Amino acid sequence: MKIALFVPCIVDQFYPHVAVSAVRILRRLGHEVVFPVEQTCCGQPAFNSGYHAEARRVAKRLVKVFSGADSIVSVSGSCTTMVTCFYPKWLMDPALAGDVRHIASHMYEFSDFLVNQLQTVDVGARFPHKVTYHDACHGLRELRIKSEPRQLLAAVRELELVEMDNAEECCGFGGTFAVKFTEISTAMGNDKITGVCATGADYLTAGDSSCLMHLNGLLKRQNIPIQTIHYAEILANQ
Repeated sequence: MKIALFVPCIVDQFYPHVAVSAVRILRRLGHEVVFPVEQTCCGQPAFNSGYHAEARRVAKRLVKVFSGADSIVSVSGSCTTMVTCFYPKWLMDPALAGDVRHIASHMYEFSDFLVNQLQTVDVGARFPHKVTYHDACHGLRELRIKSEPRQLLAAVRELELVEMDNAEECCGFGGTFAVKFTEISTAMGNDKITGVCATGADYLTAGDSSCLMHLNGLLKRQNIPIQTIHYAEILANQ
């Protein structure tokens, strides 16, 4: 299968190794991965901040860049939600309507793509550590992704998956929310950290690097020796 990779802004700028991990896994499974170099942002940061006109310009570019792709995979539930859930309702442009529908129905969050499209759970990974999983909001609430990353993690050799009590609670990041409402964001993040610590896990994983960036900052400021890692990095490990 030929798969187009959409790399979100935070991954591109701060965590490129997450995208590299996804490529390694897909190639390991025998698929061809292409990276359209013209891609930029999905428009979500501007959209969430109320700058809809600016967001539309960015979104239209993404639609044009990926219009010919049969399968598009993203390592972010948040950005996947923007494209699959919001583009069809919000990006009103008759000239792009067909392409918008096509992209919205052919873009997948990475774990969803592996489990439900490729029918693959065991990707040949090994990770000898205790791990707990955080359900990022968009992936859980908009895309209804819950079991897929856990199925993948459960198949990783020597990995012990332990659930935290508040796995489904928001970590408090929320993009620009963390900047505009710092105190609330920090309080929510600290509640999540309490749940993480209670599991005794060595690693905290999730499907969105943005959540992990937020929680990693809180962990470091409190000198808590729990590491954060995107689940794609775990799956790429052999």
